Amino acid sequence: MTHRGRAVLALGLVVYVAAWVFGSRALYPVATGLILAVVAAVGWVRLSSRTPHVSRHGVARDLVEGDDVWIWLEVRTTSAVPPPTLVAHERAGRLGEHRVELPSSWGGHHSARYQLNQVPRGRYPFDAVRLTIEDPFSLARAELVQGEPQALVVYPRLVALGRLFSEGGAHAQEGRRLLLQRPTGFELHSVRDYVHGDSLRKVHWRSTARRGQLMVKELEDAPRDEVAVLLDGDETTVAGDSFEVAVRAAGSILQAHHRRGRRCALVVNSAARETQTVATDANWRRALELLAAAEPTARTPVSALLHADGGIAARSLELVVVTSRVDVPLVDRLVQRALSRRGVSLVYVEAMPGPQPQLLRLQAAGIPVTVVRSGDDLAAALGAPEARVA
Repeated sequence: MTHRGRAVLALGLVVYVAAWVFGSRALYPVATGLILAVVAAVGWVRLSSRTPHVSRHGVARDLVEGDDVWIWLEVRTTSAVPPPTLVAHERAGRLGEHRVELPSSWGGHHSARYQLNQVPRGRYPFDAVRLTIEDPFSLARAELVQGEPQALVVYPRLVALGRLFSEGGAHAQEGRRLLLQRPTGFELHSVRDYVHGDSLRKVHWRSTARRGQLMVKELEDAPRDEVAVLLDGDETTVAGDSFEVAVRAAGSILQAHHRRGRRCALVVNSAARETQTVATDANWRRALELLAAAEPTARTPVSALLHADGGIAARSLELVVVTSRVDVPLVDRLVQRALSRRGVSLVYVEAMPGPQPQLLRLQAAGIPVTVVRSGDDLAAALGAPEARVA
């Protein structure tokens, strides 16, 4: 029962008491009508509020940022008494709540749709649908929560790239990339006791000092990703849509390498430091979902991921860094990598206008650099044969 229903019921009782006190027979029908209206409304709502079947359509399809999305809701009631009015309330994450009236129809089938306009990139969880059944005079109301939670995933809008800006630098010869190292490497698997004949180069000196006897390293041959795209989600450098531009740039470069059949990986510098290797189409789908859900939540500098033991980004044969912050530690890491004859390039997404002297230092070291600003043609900025002058 609603507040209005309680007020009408109280009014009916007051009128009935007044009719009895003052002996006014004309007030008895009014009091009886008010009380019966509330009782009838409560009965109608309760009889029609059995658990319905709810389904949602339009969420599980490929969407790109900026698209308009139509969401269909279908409700099939299971009670013999049709509901007086049926309203669905949908909450889709940051997109807010939507109120949808479901018109009555024969057979207990109700359906309606609503539109989400120009949906931005992101992952939007849909909660279960909250249904409200209410009589026409708003005297009684019942709420039901039904339906399965779902998620609307909106991918970034990527651009098709041919020749990348990094292929016009020091690591290109006659338009072709030089493969400097084989895409495999040895990683430490475990340590074991020294056996006569083992090379002293395999001695693990830390374990030897701790145990007081010679211990040797056991290495396993592990594949390495040819290309790693490192997306920096530093929350302190975000201004306007700079992070959205960075996501599109990182995804477009990753897509270009994947279409060439190269083994690559996506590394997102965020609070969770998520990674995704891309070797198959299924891997590419998961990488797109990772890009869709990426948020600038990193509180550590991107240079921390480029230490010798920093994971996929540090071990890759070729590295592309997409960032809005170029500081001295990052430049030092990239220059060291270039001196060790491993491919490296940088996409600088300009969040705040101003000089960036560290970009000149990167270019002086022969590292391809391109600058992308909000509103730039992304295909032209990333696909230029030579790095843009900083």
